[in-house]
Amino acid sequence: MEQNQDRRLSRMKELIGILSEAAKTYYQESREIMSNFQYDRMYDELLELEKETGVVMAGSPTQKVGYEVLSELPKEEHEAPMLSLDKTKDVGALQEWLGSQKGILSWKLDGLTIVLTYEGGELVKAVTRGNGEIGEVITGNARVFANVPLRISYQGTLIIRGEAVIKYSDFARINEEIEDVDARYKNPRNLCSGSVRQLNNQITAQRNVHFEAFMLVRADGVDFGNSRKRQFQWLESQGFDVVEYQEVDTESLPEAVSVFAEKIQTYDIPSDGLVLLMDDIAYGDSLGRTAKFPRNSIAFKWADEIRETHLKEIEWSASRTGLINPVAIFEPVELEGTTVSRASVHNISIMEALELGEGDVITVYKANMIIPQIAENLTRSGTISIPGHCPVCGGETQVRQVKDVKALYCTNPDCQAKKVKSFALLVSRDALNIDGLSEATLERFIAAGFIHTYADIFHLDRHQEAIVSMEGFGQKSYDNLTAAVKKASDTTLPRVIYGLGITGIGLANAKMLCREFHYDFAAMRSADREALTAVDGIGEVLADAWISYFQNEKNNQLVDSLLAELTIEQESGNQGEAVLEGKVFVITGTVEHFANRKALQEEIERLGGKATGTVTSKTSYLINNDVTSNSSKNKKARELGIPVISEEDFLNMIGGTENAN
Repeated sequence: MEQNQDRRLSRMKELIGILSEAAKTYYQESREIMSNFQYDRMYDELLELEKETGVVMAGSPTQKVGYEVLSELPKEEHEAPMLSLDKTKDVGALQEWLGSQKGILSWKLDGLTIVLTYEGGELVKAVTRGNGEIGEVITGNARVFANVPLRISYQGTLIIRGEAVIKYSDFARINEEIEDVDARYKNPRNLCSGSVRQLNNQITAQRNVHFEAFMLVRADGVDFGNSRKRQFQWLESQGFDVVEYQEVDTESLPEAVSVFAEKIQTYDIPSDGLVLLMDDIAYGDSLGRTAKFPRNSIAFKWADEIRETHLKEIEWSASRTGLINPVAIFEPVELEGTTVSRASVHNISIMEALELGEGDVITVYKANMIIPQIAENLTRSGTISIPGHCPVCGGETQVRQVKDVKALYCTNPDCQAKKVKSFALLVSRDALNIDGLSEATLERFIAAGFIHTYADIFHLDRHQEAIVSMEGFGQKSYDNLTAAVKKASDTTLPRVIYGLGITGIGLANAKMLCREFHYDFAAMRSADREALTAVDGIGEVLADAWISYFQNEKNNQLVDSLLAELTIEQESGNQGEAVLEGKVFVITGTVEHFANRKALQEEIERLGGKATGTVTSKTSYLINNDVTSNSSKNKKARELGIPVISEEDFLNMIGGTENAN
């Protein structure tokens, strides 16, 4: 008996360590070191062990709501602790919990929880959940959320909780604008967390963050008839988007859960389950709370559809950064209506924890019914070995541990995978925009020895005979390609800088750097951290990445040889054309005088202005040729007193139509 107790306590300590680290990285650093499935399984095991042993360790995740936040944002203590929710995967348990009461069933949204405070009808404060007791003050960022009312009709003190989210459609749009696949965001939740906690709220505004209210905490003097449903309806009347919900009782609850389950495949807002809340406010409050959970609400997690299959192999996928990711290839199975045969294992730490081996019997599922994941390894042979050589170039690999995560890297600076991805970014649409140089074509040219440096792209004529004779090529393809290369040699400095692939430097940052340094590239490449961080949108991390890039002599040689092949349009931050300096524009609807909305945006930026995607109090003008329409952006602009102008008005503002088209 004593040995059993010791074994249980030992396991509890092990679980507390693993779960605490996973929670810290998730809440503080917005990254994941294990799947939700693995976390829930371990958490439930710990909870059961605590019940069996009657022992609860200090620091157990079952007793803690969260972790201390780490950021430069101001911190503030919440008036009342923000607790986690107890959870179940059993509809019957939900019915038993609800009993004879009426409940409100809603989505459990997967974003970042925010508390908003209004005084006298004005939004005066926004604070993140943080560790449940202390959060980060992000009022300036909340003011540029896509749908948060800045003013409401209610004049008393209003405190509400809700979830800041980025919709899947916006997530896809943002990722599509990032040419480098390795630099794309992994999931909407992480992107949202980073967007909400920005020190520069212009970036927040560009991300189209939405706020979905899910709890009214305080509204002095308003009679809600003791009903949560009435609270939701009242919040809607004040202009808030309220999380989608249904009123239920024990009889209607199973069908309501089924309705939500059917919607999740096409629902645009990330969700990882449902929440059931007592409609009777007084009764729910009378139930009190445990150390961790309120008793007036409970979470319902989807019972994952799990299939058993056999692991065939681990495929090692190399990237531009040198990171080599393990990908599990298994016998195809059908999950949530689609056939899947592969799943990312993310890193070596997770692969080792699963003890994967070829032929192992594994179970797989779709996280949130979307992303294939390995749930468990039933045979755990652990025979997969970490390759000592890169699968692309054959160079030596190295296992590196960053904080708590082990990952595999290729150490060869000339690795073809790194080269292909780097060249692909350079020739991409927002960089040099060379049509005809796909990744597949680049891979063939690099393998054939035609391209070693950036400058080699502009000397493909040296290999004309070999290229024309390649399968899939001919004289016409060659002529089209060389014409595209020649056209691309006339370009702009921001495009070149973006194309270099300096970590974190996107096209918008490249444009901002050029403007602030008056298009003096020599000054930019030798700038110190102080000068770089003075640029709007450039923090210490980006500044360090920039400095590190240009401290590498090989990088400087690559850049110099590339610049020698290019004709850079001469622009100057002091040329007297910054007529839109300090003005912020939003563009909506179709355009007539410009090729497309992107061309209009580029013209605004060329003249010193900024173009964003959301109408906020900081917007100077909304450009819409249908000035009198009742579109949501027009309505928002009118509410905020922002002028709605046509393209014609805009062209008159900048002094003519010669720049259009």
